[in-house]
This record gives sequence, C-alpha cells and structure tokens, in this order.
Amino acid sequence: MSSFRDLLRSITPQFLLNRYREQKKEAARSSIAAQREAGEGWSKETLQQQLNKIGIVEGDTLLVHSSLSKIGFVEGGPQAVIDALLAAVGNSGHVLMPNSPNAGYQLEYIRQLDVFDVANAPSSLGIITELFRKHPKAHRSVSPTEPVSCIGPNAVDFVTEHFGEETPYTSKSPFYKVAAADGKILYIGVTLANAGTSLHVLEDAVEAFKFPVYYPELFSVKVKLETGEEKTVQTKVHNPEWSAKRRCDELIPLFEKMGAFQKVTIGNAPTLLVDARKMLDVMLNEYEQRGVTMYTPNGSD
Repeated sequence: MSSFRDLLRSITPQFLLNRYREQKKEAARSSIAAQREAGEGWSKETLQQQLNKIGIVEGDTLLVHSSLSKIGFVEGGPQAVIDALLAAVGNSGHVLMPNSPNAGYQLEYIRQLDVFDVANAPSSLGIITELFRKHPKAHRSVSPTEPVSCIGPNAVDFVTEHFGEETPYTSKSPFYKVAAADGKILYIGVTLANAGTSLHVLEDAVEAFKFPVYYPELFSVKVKLETGEEKTVQTKVHNPEWSAKRRCDELIPLFEKMGAFQKVTIGNAPTLLVDARKMLDVMLNEYEQRGVTMYTPNGSD
C-alpha cells in the first residue's frame, strides 16, 4: 500500500499535492474545533492515563514521534502532551524526541546549510518537538541532520556521543541507545513511512550494508555549540535515489507478528507502541536470514 502511495505521489503534480495537503489540514482543524466546542477534548491527565494504560511506566525510556492534529483537541495544547509524557515516565524516566531542522531529503538540506546552530535551529517535525527541544531541561544532540533532544536524569548520556559521528544512527546515537536501554518508541498519529528514523540503525549496525543508501560525498558542516563555539564535523547523508525506494510501512506486519509492535490509541490518534530492542533484534535477524530491509520488506536472495 505504501509503495502505491509513493508511486501516486511521484506522478501527481506538486500543486495538486499541496492542495490535497491543505485540504487535509483544514479538515483536521475543523475536527479539532468541533471537539473543543463539544467539550470532548483531552487533558494532560487523561493523556497520562492513556499512556499508563498502554504500559508506559515510571522509569521508562521513551522515544516519541507525534502529530498533534491526529491527537485531537488538547486542553493546554502541545505543552500538555509533553507534560503527560514526562509525567508518565516520572522523574527517573527519559523522554526523547527527534527534532531535525530538515523535513525533506538530507542531500538538499546539507548542500544549503551554512551552520547548524544547536541552541536555535528550529525543528521541522511539528510543534510538539519544537516546544520539547526548547524545554529548559532538554539536552539536544549535536547532529546537523538528525538531532534528538532528551529530558531525564541521564539525558546527557543519551545525546552527547552523537557529536562527531559521520552517520546519525551508529551505536553512539540516541536511536541505538534507546534500544540498548530496553526503551520504547511511540508513533503517535504517524507511522514508519513518515517517522521511521529508527529503521536506519540497521544500516549502521551491520558491516557493509547491502544497498548504497548513503550519498558518496562526505560533507564538512559547521556546528555552533550552545556555548557559542563553532566546530566542523564530517557527515554523510542519505542518497535520495534510495530514499525514494523506502517501503517502511510494509514492515509493520512483520514487527507485529514478532511481538515488537502493538497498535494502541493516544487521544484520537492511531499509535504504534514499539519495543525498541525487539525491533532492532528483528531487523538484524531478518536482514541476516532473509535480506529484509525497508527497501526489500519481503526479503531478497
């Protein structure tokens, strides 16, 4: 299904895609307004109750991707969603959110990037992620393409080693560390097709990944640290030719079958609750045994 959507997207004129997206946004705004007027919205407390009900507990490590509009009307807006997540994991837990300044192809972004300003570069991944990265307790990783912010007692440990890695998904990345910490991933109102960052961990975890998913050029990028100091880092970016071949959502049935994914609901949003370590183990095993990747979800010889 996702590959058909990708094909349809590729042959549809951009102005029609823009019109369709705007219509979807208007429909979402109308639905949220109707909820608000009917007094049927969600509060920080009710969202926290839902999170606890699906198994988010004190001390959890939680990587979150989200769409506020899919949740519906929330009293207190996106800040209430953040507060509910933090309350659900408690003072001993950790919440992480990717907040890349880039929502498109990495190659186009990196070619026009002057400097990645860690403290000020805004997130392009939604208002929840933008407020989260600006939270006074949040620590943001120094990755020009895939920064992640974390709040929790060991937040620095989750993000500090991201600095200087040539690719953003290595064993030193927050994405890998969530799995290593037996953490969980929440896809609230989004799916792997538009928030499948953790799938890339496989590509850096195996020796000589079978597809050339990285563009051959190594880029030198300036980063401005929170101290104001500027450094230069080397980074690879994804090859857009291979990015266009992703079929991420076709992996969901496999992850469900292997017990790594559960389908739940947060607010009004269809949500995937993921066992991060099990997801990584399934990816590694299925890659070695059957050649399964996001580019070949049914395996290959």
